[in-house]
Amino acid sequence: MIKVYYCFPGGKHKALTLSYDDGKLQDRRLSDLFNRYGLRATFNLNSGLWDADEKRIKPEEFRTLYAGHEIACHTVTHPTIERCPLPNVAQEILEDRVALEKWTGYPVRGLAYPNGSLSRDIVAMLPALGIRYARVVGSSDSFGAPEDPYRWQATCHHNHRLLENADAFTALFKKQYLYLMYVWGHSYEFDDRNNWDLMEEFCKRVGGREDTWYCTNIAYWDAMDDLKRLRFAADNSFVFNPNAADCFIRVNDSEEAVCVPGGETVRLD
Repeated sequence: MIKVYYCFPGGKHKALTLSYDDGKLQDRRLSDLFNRYGLRATFNLNSGLWDADEKRIKPEEFRTLYAGHEIACHTVTHPTIERCPLPNVAQEILEDRVALEKWTGYPVRGLAYPNGSLSRDIVAMLPALGIRYARVVGSSDSFGAPEDPYRWQATCHHNHRLLENADAFTALFKKQYLYLMYVWGHSYEFDDRNNWDLMEEFCKRVGGREDTWYCTNIAYWDAMDDLKRLRFAADNSFVFNPNAADCFIRVNDSEEAVCVPGGETVRLD
């Protein structure tokens, strides 16, 4: 039988993404740093707090500052939502989406739980609110695929073994696996700890690598969803891609990935 492995876009077997919360002014410096090294991140914003807080990025800056990155929900007012009535939680998320979409011009489909707060009932209603994934707090120190998109834990906070994890990630080489490194935090923490040099060193170590796809949080899930929609023949002799986007697979341990263009059928035998 023909053996097929999924690949990240471009035929990569590694992916790297980042997630930063609250939309503070330090996002300017952080996004510039990511742009210089070719990294892509998700910025989780509270739409009800920027008017009252001069330390937050204003909506007029969103499209330019976060260009190439993703804007996602962090609720309107950043409550500890596990303690809130469910209708209130739904409002916090939906109204945040509406406000953010007004300024971004695209569907906002991600969420970082405010204060890391969640419950089984909150998780259960997120798909109906248009949310595709939600990030929890903490560090897994792992590079495996997330098992639950609504309890998505990052590899590490940037103050937790960042460079050690970066070195372990860049050293991975087995192409039969898909590896993901995910870093999270708050940009103001770099000022608080005076450790901007830590993030710049991280960017130097992980940026510009041929084996790594640099993506936002939602781009990761969209790519995984596209791969799952591929339609293979029973013997894997051909595959049809019903998606608009191209997909990549590796066939029979070949070093070169096969591109399956959107809307086309490709023979694999």
